[in-house]
Amino acid sequence: MKLDILNTAGQSTGRQAELPDSIFGIQPNEHVLYLAVKEYLANQRQGTHDSTERGDVHRTTKKFKRQKGTGGARAGSLKNPMFKGGGRAFGPHPRDYTQKLNKKVKSLARKSALSQLAANAKITIIEDFGFETPKTKEFNNILKNLGLNGVKTLIVAPEYNQPFYYSGRNIEKAHLRIATDLNPYDILNCKSMLLLESSIKKISETLS
Repeated sequence: MKLDILNTAGQSTGRQAELPDSIFGIQPNEHVLYLAVKEYLANQRQGTHDSTERGDVHRTTKKFKRQKGTGGARAGSLKNPMFKGGGRAFGPHPRDYTQKLNKKVKSLARKSALSQLAANAKITIIEDFGFETPKTKEFNNILKNLGLNGVKTLIVAPEYNQPFYYSGRNIEKAHLRIATDLNPYDILNCKSMLLLESSIKKISETLS
């Protein structure tokens, strides 16, 4: 698959970039995408939730009312979850939500997500550009020239560059990622993907 390479003004440079069919042209595997997204979301959970059960509550266990003749159920402890201030019944406790997928499954998921974007014509390629100092306004103008301003866009750079990252991190609906750190959730969660020209090679090296 070949796509035109645009410049920062949103105009064609007259050159084309080749997107490998083995990465951007496969039949998406929906079940693998489901597994990858589930793993990603599960791994984002801290698992630090906790609750105070009746064994953790500091309240009296002295029988506070007589056994019979009250018209209500028997009760002998204020730690009972039925009473205000009592412990919670079957509450959550800290746990690890981490899930793991095999490398081949993860690779197939990323290829499937990229192929799905490519099939829907949601990938734009731009020639490499950068900033010596953070320039959020200039970065935003580039997105406007490409028609991506206000569109949930995943911007993929070949490597981490601090001025580049600082320029784009505060732009609404723009998400920056390094080519080697792409994950299926980010790819599927965007409306459009903006690839810097040299990031294509990095993606190919990572997934080939």
